[in-house]
Amino acid sequence: MTTLAALPVGAARRVVFLGTPEVAVLALQALVAAGVDVALVVTRPDKRRGRGGALSPSPAKVAADALGLPVSHDLNDALTVGADLGVVVAYGRIIPVSVLGQLPMINVHFSQLPRWRGAAPVERAILAGDRETGICIMRVEEGLDTGVVFDRANLAIRSDHTLTSLRAELAQLSIAPLLRAVTQGCGLGAPQVGEPTHAAKITPGELQVRFTMTVVEVVARTKLETAWFDYGNKRMRLVRAEQSATMSPSGSSPGDVVLVSSTGVHVACSDGVIALLTVKPEGKTAMPAADWANGARLPASLTAASLA
Repeated sequence: MTTLAALPVGAARRVVFLGTPEVAVLALQALVAAGVDVALVVTRPDKRRGRGGALSPSPAKVAADALGLPVSHDLNDALTVGADLGVVVAYGRIIPVSVLGQLPMINVHFSQLPRWRGAAPVERAILAGDRETGICIMRVEEGLDTGVVFDRANLAIRSDHTLTSLRAELAQLSIAPLLRAVTQGCGLGAPQVGEPTHAAKITPGELQVRFTMTVVEVVARTKLETAWFDYGNKRMRLVRAEQSATMSPSGSSPGDVVLVSSTGVHVACSDGVIALLTVKPEGKTAMPAADWANGARLPASLTAASLA
């Protein structure tokens, strides 16, 4: 294993920030507000978005520009600005050992390590039905999220959490321990203890709702905010859903429409009834499921409709 560059003793003198999505912005802003000398922000290249294909900068780049910080898309530039520490928050790339051997780095990881090492820890915690998650301030090393942990904090996962709201609360939770590590020093850290689990990136297929699932499994997918189900050979986004108090009639099968009311479309699952509250048909805006049902003339079974 490559020898890692030594961490600064005490406060970091000058740092490089590596981050890309919205969840990284709060940490960058907090470092600057605390008076930390952020020499450079390294972020992923601009992406083409929308129908026009115009290039859009990452949220971290937008924030860096607003703060008057230099920005680069080349990770090797982190080695050229005289920094003694790299701070990583959702950068989106593996840091090569050739860089870690020259610049020590710490990472804000959004889980209770060693549970959910990898790219999608918040999503995996929600899908698994975890009751608690948290953040870790950890050493970046050659292994994937295997480094020693300098600080950690825990957060209960509530029934009203979505992926966006849980990420936002975890980002806020990470600020105090991150600032301690940067402005006071990391210390020795503690090895991770326990059985690791891997948080692989979520695939579109994992977001598909099948009514043969349990009610809990369907609701968990909607909390990731991009759940969908087949309807008439098209993808119907399921924006919000909850367990229904309506009982499934005797002889009903998963996918059967049990009730359409002003509250939503109540559909049988494998172990109960799910209430579809908000849906988004392809090419349309999100709407109450009851309004969609009134215009769509729903069949007796959504499962049968998906096979039509």
